[in-house]
Amino acid sequence: MKTKVLLYLMALLYFSAGLVHFLNPDFYLRVMPSWMPLKSTLIYLSGLIEIVLAVLLIMDSTRKVAAWLIIAMLVVYLLMIHIPMSIDFYKSGNKYFLASIARLLGQFVLLFWAAIYTKDN
Repeated sequence: MKTKVLLYLMALLYFSAGLVHFLNPDFYLRVMPSWMPLKSTLIYLSGLIEIVLAVLLIMDSTRKVAAWLIIAMLVVYLLMIHIPMSIDFYKSGNKYFLASIARLLGQFVLLFWAAIYTKDN
C-alpha cells in the first residue's frame, strides 16, 4: 500500500513537472546550459517525455520500463544540466550555488525512488 502511494506521488510529480515545461518554459530556459541548441524545443520535448513517463509509470504493464527510462532521463539531466550548473555556480561565485547542490542531491533521491519500481512486483 505504501509503495502504491509513493508510486502515485511519483507519477504526479513527473506529470506536474512535465506540465510546467509547457506552462512556464522560461523557468527551464534559465537553467539550460548555454551550449545546448534548440533550447525551447528541448524544454517542450522533455516536458512531453515526463508526462508520458508519468502515465506509463501508473500502468502495471509499463511500470518497470517507465522507471528505467526515468532513471536514464535523470542521469542525462545530472550529467548535462545539474553537475555543470553546480560547477559553473561554484566557479562564478553564484549566490545559488548551495541551492544547486541541494537540487543535485535531490536528483539522487529521485534516482533511488525510481529504482524501487524497476524490480518485479
